[in-house]
Amino acid sequence: MPIQVIVPEGILTTDAEAEVFGKLTDLLLRLHGLTGNAFMTPNIIGDVAVVPKGRTFSGGRRADIAVVELKVPSFVLPTQELKNAWVSEVTTIIEQAAQGRIRREHIFANVVHAIDGTWGIGGTAYDNGALGAAISAKAA
Repeated sequence: MPIQVIVPEGILTTDAEAEVFGKLTDLLLRLHGLTGNAFMTPNIIGDVAVVPKGRTFSGGRRADIAVVELKVPSFVLPTQELKNAWVSEVTTIIEQAAQGRIRREHIFANVVHAIDGTWGIGGTAYDNGALGAAISAKAA
């Protein structure tokens, strides 16, 4: 499940980038009761994209913003309650890691659901059903 964090340079230290990604991984696992799942844990992947200062925008004007995008199958974060928890906690994770270098209202999170995508993991193509079965088979 890819996660991309996009921030302008200077918002997160390199240590904070790693800390943020670990916390986002833990959050996604916790929200689904999958902490320690041998299949799901290593397949939460992604990157922190650091863009040059002045190259992020809000309202058509230059602004320091952070964007966290999660791409998942439709069975991940399926309810509004889980989506609310994800957005709220992601915002807090970024805000704390930035240590005052970004305003809370400039932290954005979104979830993109693949209705039935292909998830290529280790050379195997999984549809959503097969992916769910693989995760269930490795439940902690």
